[in-house]
Amino acid sequence: MREFGFELRLCAHLEAAGVPGVGDAGVVSRQLGTSVHAAGGRIVDTVCVLPGPQFDARTELTSETIPPAILDGDVRVGQWTRVTRAFDGPPERARSLAERGADTGFLDLTRRSGQHVVRQTARYPDWVGGLVGVENKPDLGRPGDLRLQMRHDASLGVLDYAVLATASHVTRAHLNRLPDEVGVWRVDFDSEDPVEVVREPQRLDAAGPGLEVLDEQPGRTDVQPVTAAEKARQRRSVAERAYGKGWRTFDLPACTEASTGEGDTTLPFCAFKDRLVDAAAECGPDCPGYAEADPPETDLDSEREAATAWRADAGGRRRQSGLDQF
Repeated sequence: MREFGFELRLCAHLEAAGVPGVGDAGVVSRQLGTSVHAAGGRIVDTVCVLPGPQFDARTELTSETIPPAILDGDVRVGQWTRVTRAFDGPPERARSLAERGADTGFLDLTRRSGQHVVRQTARYPDWVGGLVGVENKPDLGRPGDLRLQMRHDASLGVLDYAVLATASHVTRAHLNRLPDEVGVWRVDFDSEDPVEVVREPQRLDAAGPGLEVLDEQPGRTDVQPVTAAEKARQRRSVAERAYGKGWRTFDLPACTEASTGEGDTTLPFCAFKDRLVDAAAECGPDCPGYAEADPPETDLDSEREAATAWRADAGGRRRQSGLDQF
């Protein structure tokens, strides 16, 4: 199975069944950056956010990602603050952040005495119970940078658990190449219980400082220290990004061969290729089976609402595409 289809099917399973041996997956998302110093340096295939004590309060707050710069601002509940005092930087940046926060529903923004002022609509909740990162490598015969990726996750500790998911047979040699803390799943979607836990993941030190692996060469590994505060901010950012993004970020093929797969979960299936496809990369006039048509009708937001506690209209704001990019 190709990695894209493997990833989507695993996301659907984790959303429905939870994380084996760990707990419920309150939020499942894909392709999230966890690096602190190397922007875009480590992209984790699948991230599950375990529910914390105030998870329900987060579902009521807003459906969108709240950008980290807004959460870092000096904004309080029930107390109006001048926008230029609430956010660091030039006035234009402060106003832009205030507007983004108001668009998500997390902030109230108005004018008083000729000044833009802002306040939080509610306290930011303690909603994250943990982060589980899953690296998807269906074929261990083509591991890519797997060893470096797993060392990064285990050494940095932004995640609470790090897991390798594969469709390959896992040998002792495979396990010995991975950090001891990394869990391993063997996945067979044709089985009644698709995920076999080959090795349980060990909890990483997500609360303390860590080391970010930047590069690895023969006889040399480049690392950079990460403080506990830097990790905490990055963990919050990853969780927020996961909440606003989810995992249903794929396109459906605009082709007569396209369908939504089988079952209750919409997946981008191509009858010509007889598999799930990444429509953005694989579909179009260059495909010999392509015949232009409207993509299948779907409502992925409604599907996510039905499957999880996430609400598209949380906070009384209409969900706006693109806000979770920040």
